[in-house]
Amino acid sequence: MKRSIYIFSLVVLLVIQTNIAQQTPAPKQSKTISIVGATAHIGNGNIIENSIIVFENGILTQIGTSSIVSTKGVIIDAKNKHVYPGFIIPNSTLGLGEIDAVRATRDFDEVGGMLPHVRSLIAYNTESKVTESMRPNGVLIGQIAPRGGVISGTSSVVQFDAWNWEDAAIKIDDGIHINWPNDMKWNRKTNRIEANEKYNEQVDKILTYFSEANTYNIKNNKSKNIEFEAIKNLFTGKQKLYVNARSEKQIIDAIDFVKEFKVKNMVIVHGDEAHKVSALLKQNNIPIILKRVHSLPNSDDDDYDLPFKQASLLTKSGVLVALEANGQMERMNSRNLPFYAGTVSGYGLTDEEALQLITLNPAKILGIDDKYGSLEVGKSATLFISEGNALDMRTNILSRAFIDGRDISLETHQTKLWKRYMEKYSSQK
Repeated sequence: MKRSIYIFSLVVLLVIQTNIAQQTPAPKQSKTISIVGATAHIGNGNIIENSIIVFENGILTQIGTSSIVSTKGVIIDAKNKHVYPGFIIPNSTLGLGEIDAVRATRDFDEVGGMLPHVRSLIAYNTESKVTESMRPNGVLIGQIAPRGGVISGTSSVVQFDAWNWEDAAIKIDDGIHINWPNDMKWNRKTNRIEANEKYNEQVDKILTYFSEANTYNIKNNKSKNIEFEAIKNLFTGKQKLYVNARSEKQIIDAIDFVKEFKVKNMVIVHGDEAHKVSALLKQNNIPIILKRVHSLPNSDDDDYDLPFKQASLLTKSGVLVALEANGQMERMNSRNLPFYAGTVSGYGLTDEEALQLITLNPAKILGIDDKYGSLEVGKSATLFISEGNALDMRTNILSRAFIDGRDISLETHQTKLWKRYMEKYSSQK
């Protein structure tokens, strides 16, 4: 009897695993590959028509036209198609949550207020079906970041085709994320937005915490404080501080804060009113990961199209800008990242300038631009072939995609359902 139950349990487990597991990660590149004839969108603003792109052992070795580049190895005919560097989504919880309604599948918000030592990477689930669904739209790399609390924890950068988090990791513990206190709040009694009377008190708590951490890290302590130890690299510049701040006042106060504590590398996240302080951001060389483009203006006084044109306003002011997808149904909406870039391209930026917001710019912000973010010799062969303009949802149709030269699967739960129902309705005609 026990043996029968044991065998039955194994069968059930196998069925469940088969149904929930994503596609098997691709093996290492074994043969040289040449992509021929495509329009290559380099990611730095440049385009090469009728290009030849050669890569071997996961590295781009030649890029140019047929007059200067010779094909090698396996030839992929991409005539009339387009090649792009893999898109990069920063400040994401992909792989940290699967079903919002099921608490057991949500692992992005730990209990507590000050959690710099919490590492999102070790909770990253490479088997996530949601993460798998990013690849058919060209989103191949992401910064996996925690949420909640005042200091949420530490993020890492991963690629989206791996057996486990160790295989996925591109940059481990790249930065710490802070939610700056809101200077305004909603008063339910008056149904109005009013000043947060506890704002200064909440900011002081952050200042006190960092002051204590700074003191701890310059002393020779006998006992270890893992929280303060986690902050140490912010003062040395090895890690970046990602500050979630929306209003003009929040951004200004956050900049004053990093100056006071000599935090060397800071990034503003969200930045609803960042355009109002673009000169200050430029002056202090502070980049911004801009809030979801497909959203409503934050204030009644804002232009109706501010979310669409804000990237252009900041870019033209000399601020380094990347796009994110944080907000309602964030993980599911992350697949729309290229279409956010497509939207801003109609509001002050060209297609190639908009492309940089999801390729080279986030790579620079995350500190991985030496290997990713653009199609350049010596960089990783992380790229994809699209039937048309990848920033347009009508023509973002991928035929091949590669991560570090590995020919990855574009099959997902969604594509399987699409094929299934296409067959059903085609048979009824």
